[in-house]
Amino acid sequence: MDASKDHTEVGGCSDLRGDGRQDTEGRTAQLLRAPQQAAPQRDMMVRIGKVFGTAKVDAILLYNPSESPTSNFLYLTGFTSGIFERDALVVTQGGATLLTNPLEYETAKNQKPKGMDIETDGARTNTVLESLRGKTVGVDGRVLPHNDYVELERRTGAKFVDVSDSFTQARVVKDAEEIANMRKATEIIRAAIEESFNVMRVGMTEKELAAEVEYRIRQHGGDGTSFPSIVCFGKNTAEPHHMPDDTKLEPNSMVILDCGAKYSNYCSDVTRTVIFQPDPATQKYRQMQEIIDTVKKAQDLAMAEIREGATGTTAYLAARDFINAAHGGKYNGAFTHGLSHQIGLEVHDVGSTLLRKPMKAGMVISNEPGIYVPGFGGARFEDDVLVTAKGNEVL
Repeated sequence: MDASKDHTEVGGCSDLRGDGRQDTEGRTAQLLRAPQQAAPQRDMMVRIGKVFGTAKVDAILLYNPSESPTSNFLYLTGFTSGIFERDALVVTQGGATLLTNPLEYETAKNQKPKGMDIETDGARTNTVLESLRGKTVGVDGRVLPHNDYVELERRTGAKFVDVSDSFTQARVVKDAEEIANMRKATEIIRAAIEESFNVMRVGMTEKELAAEVEYRIRQHGGDGTSFPSIVCFGKNTAEPHHMPDDTKLEPNSMVILDCGAKYSNYCSDVTRTVIFQPDPATQKYRQMQEIIDTVKKAQDLAMAEIREGATGTTAYLAARDFINAAHGGKYNGAFTHGLSHQIGLEVHDVGSTLLRKPMKAGMVISNEPGIYVPGFGGARFEDDVLVTAKGNEVL
């Protein structure tokens, strides 16, 4: 579809939807209100088997150094509640033992998957750790601080090796449960963005609009944001990672919302750009619309390159080369970031460097071209795209 012929205005904004089609009935919100099919249930033992398929170790020790469980801990346990700070998960091919404390016991017990034991007794915890002595034990080198690495290696008497690449290989292709959770997370953030655009008003601040989005994420069943919300008005839209401040919304200006929701630990990452209270008689409006139309066309070209066997680099180049050549090179070099990071338990999920290699069905990546003109503004559109055997699907 030719985006330049698909201009609409909804609630005082132009191009509210990412695909340019009008959505006055709130299609995304209706999807959220509809009965939801239950996500397929995770099998911890299957995931353990995938990791040990490439991790040539006797056991794996996953340690949570802070108040946020690591993504690999969540990948295996599936826990959606609890902090588990400075707790450890000892994993073998036969199952897993969570070494925790009484504070977390009930929370862990209520979520315990098949194949997991829970230990809170100090003596039994020491026995589990002693069982690792003299063995080769995998750790997550991406997140384990050096001082904790040294202390745990001393305490266990084991030989530690980094198995983060094995987790990457296990996680890079999503299973049915992961895809279902990401689909739900994407529905939530689409609804939150759509509704937030509809409550924009002259004089509101970027911080206020960020609060509207984040409230609606929770209202629609999300567990929170998957990253700090990016909200930009006017000239601030030329900064790809601008954080919301006290800038006030003015008529005939661009607005970018780049936001994500979490659902059952899984992330979404969606970006939309609109023109608030557009004034089509102005040159400013015409340039803003030109930028938006160019970015949308670039996204379409990139989408056509997202398929099994292609590379993320190919999709990126399709968008970049089009933007660089459009309008006589007017926006050459204005697309200043990448395009196809992976999405999953982390918004920039493990395995993004694998996109230099052929994509596989089951990967979920971003498609997010943008144009940024310092002193004027910019536009970005982003969707979360599932690679399929037949091509792709926007979640």
